[in-house]
Amino acid sequence: MRPKVVLAFLVLSSFALWAGDKIQPFDIKLGLWEMTWTSAMTGMPPIPSDVLAKMTPEQRVKMEAALGARSGGLPTTGTHKTCITREKMDKQTAFDDRKNCTHTVVTSSSSKLEMKIQCTEQNATMSGTIQVEALNSETLKGSVRMATAGGGRTMNVNSDFTSRYLGPACGDVK
Repeated sequence: MRPKVVLAFLVLSSFALWAGDKIQPFDIKLGLWEMTWTSAMTGMPPIPSDVLAKMTPEQRVKMEAALGARSGGLPTTGTHKTCITREKMDKQTAFDDRKNCTHTVVTSSSSKLEMKIQCTEQNATMSGTIQVEALNSETLKGSVRMATAGGGRTMNVNSDFTSRYLGPACGDVK
């Protein structure tokens, strides 16, 4: 699993606000949103043993060196655009409709959410906490704290983000 893919999942999972049980939707505007995140990763991501078995020793050393350089705890930042629609909120599938995750609501209101998340994917498990706050109808902030384990490896990812409303039209952004 590439670290950026894992990061994208974690950041997008923060919008899984409506995927758990009895979550009260945020009082926010629908449409195009932009998220800016900062994330730090420690440890090594789980790599399935069958993937490692197919690599030459040289490929394995090179891959582990590249992953090790990314997992030193140094923060990375990025942005992502996403479209929040009424349909996604009504169906409780806004941005995370994956079947392999369980969301447990700790607290939920129209402006704050805390939930626990547990996922099983490709011989690895992920667990952690998502906290999100709607500062107003056009601004969100939050954090994601996740641990991924599998194949004798553990990776921790801590992300903080802000998200701002860009407008009602999403264009080709899903």
